[in-house]
Amino acid sequence: MILSSVLQAIGLFIATNIDDIIVLSLFFARGAGQRGTTVRIAAGQYLGFAGILGAAVLVSLGAGAFLPAEVIPYFGLIPLALGLWAAWRAWRGDDDDDDAKVADKVADKKVTVLTVAGVTLANGGDNIGVYVPVFLSVGPTAVVAYCVAFLVLVAGLVMLARFVATRRPIAEVLERWEHVLFPVVLIGLGLVILVEGGAFGL
Repeated sequence: MILSSVLQAIGLFIATNIDDIIVLSLFFARGAGQRGTTVRIAAGQYLGFAGILGAAVLVSLGAGAFLPAEVIPYFGLIPLALGLWAAWRAWRGDDDDDDAKVADKVADKKVTVLTVAGVTLANGGDNIGVYVPVFLSVGPTAVVAYCVAFLVLVAGLVMLARFVATRRPIAEVLERWEHVLFPVVLIGLGLVILVEGGAFGL
């Protein structure tokens, strides 16, 4: 059960945070040659992600306490809708504009803990929308497993971004395929929550 939750958490983390690799790599590029850049970026990423995770847990606890059990599977509509919206925007090319805006936002700021945390929070709205229905559909033990796995993976994300920052071809590949991976995973996740919960008589 716990192993299954950890494996699912890894897949979910990758899908919802792959775009952060590009953002963090921009921070690393901006802070190149400055002492303590990696520590500041890691601290900022942890601070921002802790805010995202904390919000998702609090919302799921509140929703779980007041909602009937039969309503919870319908929260799968949230990641499904987010995935369809992301797919639509990618098809129209709107995602490219968003990436440019984030890049501009990073370029205009110094590499400080609060700056990285702020950008991480601002870029993590979709994460909360995805994590809440997942947390609602699993038990407390699985939620803890998800949170621990996420927090461990943040360190890996920062190190990968640091690696990517010095290897532009890798960054270009990630940037090219992120818009495909993100909607596919969200749509699949939404359908799994709906089907496993028996929503709409499935």
